[in-house]
Amino acid sequence: MSVKNLSIVIVAHQPFFRHVTGENEIPGQENDLLFGAISQTYIPLIDMLHRFEEEGIKSKFSIVLSPSLCAMLSDEVLQKQYVQWLDRCILFGQKEVERLKKEPELCKNAGIILEKAIHNKTVFVENYNCNLVKEFASFAKKGFIEILATTGTYAFLPHYSDMPEILNAQIETGIISHKHFFETAPEGFWLPYMGFAKGIERNLRSYGINYTLIDSHGLLFSESCPDTGIFAPVRCFNSLVLFARDRETPFDINDEENGYSANKVYKNQNKDAGFELTSQELEGFIEADSVRTNTLYRYWSKESDSNAAYDAEKAEAQAVKDGIDFLNRKNEKLNKAAEQIEGDVTLTCTISAHTLGQTWAEGMIFLETVLRNNKESNFISHGQLIKDQFKLPKVVPYPSASSGTGYGEDLLDSSNCWMLRYTRKMCERMVDLAGRFPDDTGLKVRLLNIGAKELMLAQSGELAKMIHENMLPDFVQQYFNSSVTDFTAVFDALGSNVVSTEWLTKLEKKHNLFPWMNYRIFSQKM
Repeated sequence: MSVKNLSIVIVAHQPFFRHVTGENEIPGQENDLLFGAISQTYIPLIDMLHRFEEEGIKSKFSIVLSPSLCAMLSDEVLQKQYVQWLDRCILFGQKEVERLKKEPELCKNAGIILEKAIHNKTVFVENYNCNLVKEFASFAKKGFIEILATTGTYAFLPHYSDMPEILNAQIETGIISHKHFFETAPEGFWLPYMGFAKGIERNLRSYGINYTLIDSHGLLFSESCPDTGIFAPVRCFNSLVLFARDRETPFDINDEENGYSANKVYKNQNKDAGFELTSQELEGFIEADSVRTNTLYRYWSKESDSNAAYDAEKAEAQAVKDGIDFLNRKNEKLNKAAEQIEGDVTLTCTISAHTLGQTWAEGMIFLETVLRNNKESNFISHGQLIKDQFKLPKVVPYPSASSGTGYGEDLLDSSNCWMLRYTRKMCERMVDLAGRFPDDTGLKVRLLNIGAKELMLAQSGELAKMIHENMLPDFVQQYFNSSVTDFTAVFDALGSNVVSTEWLTKLEKKHNLFPWMNYRIFSQKM
């Protein structure tokens, strides 16, 4: 009898937006993206893992924690700012409970959100010592989760598939970051946006990576596609193991009409008090005449009546129901596959961490329900599934991605195509600089290292994605242009042998990720 396995992969990434403020200054909205993610996704994830540990539940799943996310979660300045942000949320919530006394349904919702803010501050400061990365690392060591590495700044690798030095630099930076934060070498590697192009398998394998994941059509359209389809691992010519994801899972959850998260009983995450109230009512949370930002105080459901109050009990019950339905559908799919395939069958389901609590408020309830109630199949990580690796069928994967309609076209369209010509020119210059200054020391090394960081920050796929989705477009364009300008200043300084140490020191403090950065990773390898 074949064994049926269900692999859940949670993909957690945040672009490196780090706004350092003065002592009495309220952080900008770019920091609020991170703070909202911590409150709605990362703390609830760790809370869930602690409950599983206490109850002896061994529902193992995989998680991708990108280097930029880990860098921000480990940043003491941002940790302090997050606690201050929670203090503002708590004070604002107390004012909201008082303001809404005559509207009992909305007042109840405000009270629930206030309790969550108080809980988040308590566990973040007292239980987790302000460092969530250490919590994830601890659960990885205990065997509750498997952490996959990914590229340094979540770059879409097919855009640079003809530049092996750039692929190597992104992969190597991601692996070093993984070792730094989790004290172990990764076995699996997550390709940002599941972007795969011919040749990437060579770069991954050269760094000791054992497996990666691709989209389903990358396998199904491949040369000599095996009879097992997406339900069993395969390998490339160099024995890099490939797992294909279930392409239906994101649509099951996120489809705007029929996805679980679209149910009208769920909370409307697009209607936040930060955009609904007057400046006077928001006093203390945002500064007067400043840009509006999310408070996480959301009292309304997705009903067509925009003022329909959110019912937390009904929403939680629906999330449990949807979790059971999701699990039944995936197990049914596994059962049908087992009837047609000899041997064990595996189904890989990828879920964006952004969905879990951020775009879908009840997403964490859904996930916990899935992980608690599986009786028909085994939850298992991909590393545990690799047996007789060198006997797996060989394939030549088809170029593919999980973004856009399957080829990453939303990362290079009319709205954002202008960005790639800058990053590719920066890549050419960085490779050239690494070759021209192979053994330099002192100030030149600092310049080259900050140039390498600025290049990698400009390569972040999130920037093109946010431009495409019209999300903070002015801020993103300014952020990207700043990286290009700073890199150009580095390039010119190395050519003229003149540099402002004050400017360099300020830039190093601003972009403090990758403290181990060595520009030589961009060198050509024999």
